[in-house]
Amino acid sequence: MARDFQRGRRIEERIQRLLSDVIRTQVRDPQVEGIVITHVRVSRDLGVAWVSWSTWSGEGGADPAVQAGLERASGFLRSHLARELNTRTVPELRFRFDDQGEKSREIDRLIDAAVGDSKDDPSTETDPESGDSERIDKP
Repeated sequence: MARDFQRGRRIEERIQRLLSDVIRTQVRDPQVEGIVITHVRVSRDLGVAWVSWSTWSGEGGADPAVQAGLERASGFLRSHLARELNTRTVPELRFRFDDQGEKSREIDRLIDAAVGDSKDDPSTETDPESGDSERIDKP
């Protein structure tokens, strides 16, 4: 059982490297330029690979044109995988947009706003000797 997990993980990493390289060097569709393969998950039987992608800049949402370009290129990408992978079958490629980068930026923005609000609060000051925050009531 643990052996299957290790094999699946190695295949996922290999597929991610291969797809990233092929998209960067061989795919000529301008809609697919500037994307990054962020994660690959394969089914237990290696029949399906879910490929998560994001834009290079990490900004914007799931562009339907990019998704359509990846789906059009899936046959070419799959044939390239068939030449490079040492498996009996080549997984069907299913692409999905990875919005983790956007979620991370939003959380960072919220944290920065919360920290900025607490620094601007004049009723809370820090005692320089002890480092403790205490409320100081000013007359």
